[in-house]
Amino acid sequence: MSKRWYVVHAYSGFEKHVMRSLIERVKMHGMEDRFGEILVPTEEVVEMRDGKRRKSERKFYPGYVLVEMEMDDETWHLVNETPRVMGFIGGTKEKPAPITQKEADAILRRVKDGTDKPRPKTLFEPGQSVRVVDGPFADFNGVVEEVNYDKSRLQVSVLIFGRSTPVELEFAQVEKE
Repeated sequence: MSKRWYVVHAYSGFEKHVMRSLIERVKMHGMEDRFGEILVPTEEVVEMRDGKRRKSERKFYPGYVLVEMEMDDETWHLVNETPRVMGFIGGTKEKPAPITQKEADAILRRVKDGTDKPRPKTLFEPGQSVRVVDGPFADFNGVVEEVNYDKSRLQVSVLIFGRSTPVELEFAQVEKE
């Protein structure tokens, strides 16, 4: 039998705990050959706090753990009897359905991309009103015209002396209104 990816529903906030418990239980029962990867899909996000860049982790699917495994009665019971696991997602309670390889590859690619280049925690869109909180234009309001996520910069149209002036600012220099 080949290993397939299954989605396990865990208590929210306990995803990492469930992942560690599963890895431990697989080793304890000697089933390493029937299990592959066990992971919580996350990405790194960058935010500015107190003037410093801070990296943190954000879960793609809060409350879910991905498990690569061969499905049989023993492995099903091992996963279902793990503390803080509510069961499998998809299929029936007794016979869960795996996610497609295409879906699994997309999630794994997103996890890899998320660690390669951290994303900003706050997302901006053109046409959105923002308030400048830092720099020479502090306390001015403006409208986002362009967003450059690669450089973490915004093109903001600020009203100065009654005229609309385009200004390039970093994400940390503005906040959503």
